[in-house]
Amino acid sequence: MEDGDVVRAAGGLPAASRTALRGLAVRRLLALRAGGKLTAGHVRVAADALGASERTVWRWLAAAQSDKTAAAYPGARSQAGARFTITPEVRGLLALWKGNVRAVHRELVVRAARQSPPADAPSLTTLHRAIRRDLTPGERAGLAGGERAARKHDVFLARPRCWRNHVWETDHMQAPVLIDVDGTARRPWITWFTDCATNAITGVAVTPVHPSRESVLAALRSAVLREDPYGPFGGLPEKVRVDRGKDFLSRTVTAAFDLLDVTVEDLPAYTPHLKGTVEGLNRAVEPMLLAALPGYVHQPRPGKRSSRPKDEVLLGFEDFTARLLTWTLWWNTEHRPAPLRGRTPLEAWQDDPTPLRDVLATDLWTFTLEDAGTRTLTTRGVCFRKRDYVGSWMTGHAGIQVRIRFMPHHDHRIEVYHAATGRYLGPADLADQATDEQISAVWRARAARSRRLKKDLQASLRERYAAVNQPEAPQRLGTLTTAQAEAELAQATDTDLSQLSLPDLIPPAAPPAGWRTPASLAALTTPGPPAPLPSCRDDASAPHGPDGRTAPPTTDEDGDAS
Repeated sequence: MEDGDVVRAAGGLPAASRTALRGLAVRRLLALRAGGKLTAGHVRVAADALGASERTVWRWLAAAQSDKTAAAYPGARSQAGARFTITPEVRGLLALWKGNVRAVHRELVVRAARQSPPADAPSLTTLHRAIRRDLTPGERAGLAGGERAARKHDVFLARPRCWRNHVWETDHMQAPVLIDVDGTARRPWITWFTDCATNAITGVAVTPVHPSRESVLAALRSAVLREDPYGPFGGLPEKVRVDRGKDFLSRTVTAAFDLLDVTVEDLPAYTPHLKGTVEGLNRAVEPMLLAALPGYVHQPRPGKRSSRPKDEVLLGFEDFTARLLTWTLWWNTEHRPAPLRGRTPLEAWQDDPTPLRDVLATDLWTFTLEDAGTRTLTTRGVCFRKRDYVGSWMTGHAGIQVRIRFMPHHDHRIEVYHAATGRYLGPADLADQATDEQISAVWRARAARSRRLKKDLQASLRERYAAVNQPEAPQRLGTLTTAQAEAELAQATDTDLSQLSLPDLIPPAAPPAGWRTPASLAALTTPGPPAPLPSCRDDASAPHGPDGRTAPPTTDEDGDAS
């Protein structure tokens, strides 16, 4: 075959006949090899004409020498039945090895060698190709990193934008910034409410430590009120989405939502995409505000250890709160989110003609307080949690019944209402309240005691084992004398109530014959005539236990009472 024959054949045949051209070229090259006339130049010209590499043409020639089908259809895929595919066994190995394909390949080679007779394991390239072909990117990410990694490859639908105050979303967020709280570096928490239609931040609350239901109620009050400094956003929403946080679903918060006629939508766990508005706000505040503040914990640091510089000056809690509220005002009045198509949240809010439901500040304050029941106002004031609370308005009112409401965790003051009429009487402050210096001293003493106790507990529970360099049973180190062991065991026995009880002193009576009693419980009963079966119509004939009380009915395997 001349070099120009292949070129002319490649140019004369259409693209649909390229497979036949490959077969013709391979057969001619095989004939040249059989006659001892094949050179590298022939292969180079054939590769240029066929649009393949020289290595590929050489591989076709090697396959055609042992397989006639490969000579007729060079480069064609093998049959589907002979192609390696991803099986449930391979999926399990990928999950076991966290998506490490090379480790899975080693495992497959070992398993194939253990078979009788030994089987052929797929090559590493074949395994990679099968994984890319048979598994989606989401499945590969899920086998390597779990469900959260697989969720990044999912497609989520966007909810249609309705009207203002149709749906709010709320969430807690721990700010990645260290601030100075009474001389201690802490990461504050932010609680906010957002309107899904306008992307406006309707309410926000900041706490130096982990938030509670008090944080939710404070943020809710700032979200609902539209008077200064909270307006113009606010009013009562129709629905609020929460993420199963115990603070948002507490009795006090749910009661406040019920009184305000607001529906609470409890979303399933680990579904942040179902409240994307507030989750997007959590992601946006860090690069737009928090990353530029001193004390940012994710700031790259020089050196091997990412320690905070000793001369770094942290923001105070008041300064951090002021900067966050300033940024919130900028977000509502100047920022133009992409979903709003060039409008600010304030412009989107003002363009919406939906009427708003407002609540008076005094009524809202009452609805968001926790109810502590009724008390009698005495000459010592109102007793709440074994402490007395007094107020200047109490003069002349001793002896009346009052109802107490209070803000959770704000135990320095309570709100008092008339028990019969519900009329607000006034606040009451804690009598004989300690000074701030005394409270700080108590907290320092408690912290020191907690550290000492923790250190003692860790020392008492520390176990040591001998180091080994060959397989053997673990050997516990540390010995006790016989007197020490007996003394500690005697002390533990005296304080363990389960050891002091005598459950088998009076064995229970034998159950009725028709009852299905496990063999382990039947062996503990006293032998004797079985008790009579209970009657469904006459309660007086029901079987009684040793103490004279009615014995509870048992249930069969289907859950029906017997």
